[in-house]
Formats: sequence, C-alpha cells, structure tokens
Amino acid sequence: MSDRVFNVLFLCKGNSARSIIAEAYLRSRNNSRLRAFSAGSTPLGYVQPLALDVLREAGVSTEGLRSKSWNEFSGPNAPVMDLVINLCEETRGEDCPSWPGRPATAYWAIPDPAAIKGTEIQKRVAYAHALTYLKRRADFLEHFSPEQLANLARHKYTGPSLDDDQGATA
Repeated sequence: MSDRVFNVLFLCKGNSARSIIAEAYLRSRNNSRLRAFSAGSTPLGYVQPLALDVLREAGVSTEGLRSKSWNEFSGPNAPVMDLVINLCEETRGEDCPSWPGRPATAYWAIPDPAAIKGTEIQKRVAYAHALTYLKRRADFLEHFSPEQLANLARHKYTGPSLDDDQGATA
C-alpha cells in the first residue's frame, strides 16, 4: 500500500494561476506518494506571468506548466484521479466531467490573484498570498499516511476535513 501513487487534480476556471501554482508546488515537494495535475473548465490557454514569477522566486520549477482543459482528465486514457480539489467559486456550480474512478473531492476557496486590480506590487502580493495558502494546504495533504490517502480515495476517510466548507484549518 505504501508504494501507491495518489493522483491529485487541482481545478479552477482558467487554469492560469491558482491551480497552476498548486500543481507546481505539490510537484516541487517530490513526494513519491502524490502526483499533481491541474486543469480548468474554461482554460485561458496560457499561464499568468505573475504566477510563474512567484513560483520561480520561491524556488519552484515552472517547467512544463501549461493551461489545459479538465476534459484532458475525463477521457478513457486519462490518469485516474484519487482526489479532485476545486480552488474557485466560479467552477463550484459547474457540471464537472465524469471523472474515471470517482475520486474524492474537496473545495479550497481561494481568491483569484489574476482578478486583482491595482499596482504591480498589489498584484504580486496577491500571487504571493495564493502561493502561501496553497503551500499550507498541500503540506497538510502531504502529512496523510498511505492508509489515510487510500481511505480518502475509497471515500472512507474519517480524519480532518479537506474541504474549506467543513472547517479545515490547514
């Protein structure tokens, strides 16, 4: 059981900032039990330059990051997800694809740093805040034991909530 790799898909509408940051950060952790992906319901087709800047400044690789549709993860040849984490309100009410394997889901509400209007410094601060929040949440996820991850993937997890609406404090 401890050798199993659990796939985590981070979702947001444009797949250009929040979900990209979450994917890049979790990948940077080199956790052999968790494999990160990201996608959007209406992908913008590019990654926000400030998202890439903040990641690089934090020492996180941006290699291979791209904005992609969640449809890439719903087909028969897609990797089977164990956990799908929605990061934005905009996609919360949308009809998601039918994910192969029926993964567990969570909602981590986080404001879209790409929506911030203001000075360059204000925008950078918004991206830095997003990274800090997502780091804290991903670090929380990494502390799950292989057994907890397996139970989560089977919808039997009974530990602390992963969902913001359920009062998660990580």
